[in-house]
Amino acid sequence: MSSPAPKRKADGAAAGASRTSKKPAAPAPPAAAPAGQLVNPKRVRMLKEGQQGPGPVIYWMSRDQRMRDNWALLYALERAAETAAPVAVAFNLVPAFLGAGARQFVFMLKGLQELAPRLTAAGIPFFLLQGEPGETLPQLVADTGAGLLVTDYSPLRLGRTWKQQVSAAVAVPVAEVDAHNVVPVWVASNKREYAARTIRPKIQAKLPEFLREYPPQPRPAPWGEALPQPPPIDWEALLAEVRSRGAAVPEVSWAVPGEDAGAAALMGGPASFLSPARLALYATQRNDPGVPQALSNLSPWLHFGQLAPQRAALEAAKLRGKHRESVEGFLEELVIRRELSDNYCHHCPDTYDSLDACYDWARQTLHDHAGDKREFVYTRAQLEAASTHDELWNAAQLEMVHRGKMHGFMRMYWAKKILEWTASPEEALAACIYLNDKYFLDGRDPNGYVGCMWSIGGLHDQGWGERPVFGKIRYMNYAGCKRKFDIAKYVSWVNKEVAAIKREQAAGSSSQAAAAAAAGGAAAVSPPVAAVFTKAAAAAAAKKAARKK
Repeated sequence: MSSPAPKRKADGAAAGASRTSKKPAAPAPPAAAPAGQLVNPKRVRMLKEGQQGPGPVIYWMSRDQRMRDNWALLYALERAAETAAPVAVAFNLVPAFLGAGARQFVFMLKGLQELAPRLTAAGIPFFLLQGEPGETLPQLVADTGAGLLVTDYSPLRLGRTWKQQVSAAVAVPVAEVDAHNVVPVWVASNKREYAARTIRPKIQAKLPEFLREYPPQPRPAPWGEALPQPPPIDWEALLAEVRSRGAAVPEVSWAVPGEDAGAAALMGGPASFLSPARLALYATQRNDPGVPQALSNLSPWLHFGQLAPQRAALEAAKLRGKHRESVEGFLEELVIRRELSDNYCHHCPDTYDSLDACYDWARQTLHDHAGDKREFVYTRAQLEAASTHDELWNAAQLEMVHRGKMHGFMRMYWAKKILEWTASPEEALAACIYLNDKYFLDGRDPNGYVGCMWSIGGLHDQGWGERPVFGKIRYMNYAGCKRKFDIAKYVSWVNKEVAAIKREQAAGSSSQAAAAAAAGGAAAVSPPVAAVFTKAAAAAAAKKAARKK
């Protein structure tokens, strides 16, 4: 399906990569690309070969929804300059995407709403297409007389299918650019890596070549009046539609969508992640769910491509001298672990969300213990409503349902308990992915699938001491969490957050109802969110589960 992009003069690699360190190497000093070259050709592969025509270059934006720090956009501009052609950006809005609700769609749309005028001001018209990509993109390519179609890279199955359909339907070459990973996934490794320890030295060796400062963005040739012009976009109507259609999972207020908000969350002042106060916490308290400010909390912007991981890495690396442990820990997660997730999905496109992708030892041990007696067994509905006997697990579930996020340490505990409390490993994985994709702002992401697979299927892990239900899969329990952090503090924080969110949603619903009444209509009110699970309710659930045994 794909082949390397046509070779052009390659960027020279800088020296100084560490091949033995277990942490990402420091980036090379920013260096200018050779004259006439903006993007390292190794970042690009051709999905459809052919000769670039004289018409416009269309960048089909998908995973990387930003103008700044975008290798795919830079590549489109670079190729357009070769024929003095204009450039346009197209984004295709599909009717539904893997269970995404208002939470995810509104975040994405608001980011695009900010992006569109910014592109226009840079001389790049923005087309918002609606429908199936296999139909809308070929039509735009034909209508504009495009000479080349460029798109950004994603390893997920649905995106691959769309690209296959589009590539088959257009008559122009199609180039795919990895604008998401620091080291392009097809450069980092040509096989599925077993664990972080096997991919780490491969990525480290290539960081000096790829972890570079972005070049200035050139202005393309003007988009002539004779070319099709983007239709006006009624953003408010689109937002109202997705809010209504996805009301079961309402948007959150703690994360402001958009490229500017993502940059601010990274380095926008005293409350940003790279501020001295917060970065100092990362080294020592990032595994304490009771200290949420110790995390970067950047995942929503990284997932929607509103913040470039490479930008985050470059800015963090500048602070290594004062915060070495924190910066190295952050780069390990941002670069090594995140790109390991892309590697897994890239090389297991048909099975990345299935136990079929587990290592042999993991599949065997799960099979051997599939019939083991479970002390508690919950339905998916009970799990979704946070109706278990475990106040810690319930708090994690409520954090996800209401905030669209869960502390990273709790994500592991949460998923492993689903394995322990469901009838089979297959049911556990299905429930884990369903909840992950429905509620997390960063759901439907390689990191999320890898997290579920690590917890339930031993992915990127090793066998541990054998025990009931888990077999040799790594085990986590309440007592272990109690030794590591203050459970009561975390539960109390979640309860306060949920109560505040419920008050905010109730106020918003009242305002909608009042506005509708004033207009003589009825406002759509989001369904009530799950109640905070109290200790008394937890005890009752435990007794009920015990009676069923």
